[in-house]
Amino acid sequence: MPRLAVLASGSGSNFEAIAEKMAGSAHSIACMICDRREAYVFDRAKKLDIPAYYVNYKGRDRLLAEEEIKAVLHDEKADLIALAGFMRLLSPDFIDSFPDHIVNVHPSLLPKYPGTHGIEDGFNSGDMELGITIHRVDHGLDTGPVIMQKSFIRRKNEVLHEIESRVHELEHIWYPAVLLEILDSIK
Repeated sequence: MPRLAVLASGSGSNFEAIAEKMAGSAHSIACMICDRREAYVFDRAKKLDIPAYYVNYKGRDRLLAEEEIKAVLHDEKADLIALAGFMRLLSPDFIDSFPDHIVNVHPSLLPKYPGTHGIEDGFNSGDMELGITIHRVDHGLDTGPVIMQKSFIRRKNEVLHEIESRVHELEHIWYPAVLLEILDSIK
């Protein structure tokens, strides 16, 4: 039974959506790793009875923090890594340690609007079609091979929080589904 590890930095709504979808599957979430001690995702992990780990990046070399993450992933026997709002750019060394086994969901239709403000950038662009991209992680910033994109057409006079809600709705439906499909393919 392949095991998923989730890396998060914030509230954890994608993490919870993934956990809920996986609850009825043959797979499990090995652990959740977060780089912000005060993040609400820890409350969600506790509620879901999923092991949660804090890895401190502040004031230390990124590679040391990543070595700590690698150790947790090894100890928890993770087969696939899902980035769910993890707001750190992983080093090439870390990515190369898990070739084709790191997946991310991004709140824009890449290659448009990479980086940390995908929803806002898309909203401010005036583009009529907005959405999400689920992709493998490579050495670049949101440049990995696309697995799936889902979109919607902006409604007249929609405001930012309405767009955010629609983006999150797509993420919560499609990211868990794609992760389950990948886990199913792991031998």
